[in-house]
Amino acid sequence: MRAAIYETYQGPITIQNVVDPIPKEHGVVISVKATGLCRSDLHGWMGHDTDIELPHVPVHEFAGTVESIGKNVKNFHIGDRVTVPFVCGCGSCGQCLSGNHQVCDHQSQPGFTHWGSFAEYVALDYADINLVKLPEEINYITAALLGCRFIASYRAIAVQGKVSGGQYVAIHGCGGIGLSAIMIAHALGAQVIAVDINDETLDFAKELGAIATINARQNTKIVEHIKTISQGGVHVSVDALGSANTCYNSIANLRKRGKHIQVGLMTGNHKNPTVPMDMILADELEIIGSHGMQAYKYPDMLDMIKNGKLHPEKLIDKTISLKESTVALPNMDKFDHKGVWIIDSF
Repeated sequence: MRAAIYETYQGPITIQNVVDPIPKEHGVVISVKATGLCRSDLHGWMGHDTDIELPHVPVHEFAGTVESIGKNVKNFHIGDRVTVPFVCGCGSCGQCLSGNHQVCDHQSQPGFTHWGSFAEYVALDYADINLVKLPEEINYITAALLGCRFIASYRAIAVQGKVSGGQYVAIHGCGGIGLSAIMIAHALGAQVIAVDINDETLDFAKELGAIATINARQNTKIVEHIKTISQGGVHVSVDALGSANTCYNSIANLRKRGKHIQVGLMTGNHKNPTVPMDMILADELEIIGSHGMQAYKYPDMLDMIKNGKLHPEKLIDKTISLKESTVALPNMDKFDHKGVWIIDSF
């Protein structure tokens, strides 16, 4: 199969012909029809994830068809249209048995713990608990952006944040996660305030439902501005980027008993940020992590997409080829485009 591979952290990504994967007894091999370009994969290429073994095929959100199956797979068949959450469970640890596959003690993540979807085929373990069948109404390109950014945002907003109509919600960082969160919070009736450093992206945030936007490069009093707009602070705030500044602001802009949801990855020097612990204590704030979503939790989200309440396809800015992705991935930190890029040509 053709695959995009890097052999050193921060090194060149090249297209190579490698051996096709073979499914394990409880696994499948997926023929990749579309795959997303995500900032998490940039972190991997940078060397921030020590689980990655080199040489490596990156990328973790994708959709496709079942190409081959192991003998113990019961719920899926060759030709099924499927996608998969970026965190895959083992099905037998304590967390999985409690239904929390997204924090599985032995989790696997395509594009991190094993080769990912910058390739024609991807092998996945424990298919019966990790695969999601795609409705015919959702095409592969749209489905490819669900497995990380969209499900992470959906769970953060709808499950962890329990956002409801009329609440104020702040989204710090309007990349794929942030834009998804804006769309989802708006669909649930929230009044969304979007923060980013790119005016074009902020205009797009308004198109997706944000009632107000703040350019963090031009406004030095982000927290005060948000508290003014939200009449004292937001009910729920999401750090969708993952930096010391966005994390701090996301907590500091909450009203009393508000919820901060951390979705953006905290890597490098941002792993242990300073937080306003005095506010957390005095105002009884909640600090909540949100790490993906279980496969069996997809149906509610998929129903909202099928019923026209959510439109993830609006987040797609551009489709590119696998060859083009070898240049696009290392340059993701330039923040020079809005929306999500999807690879649909291999």
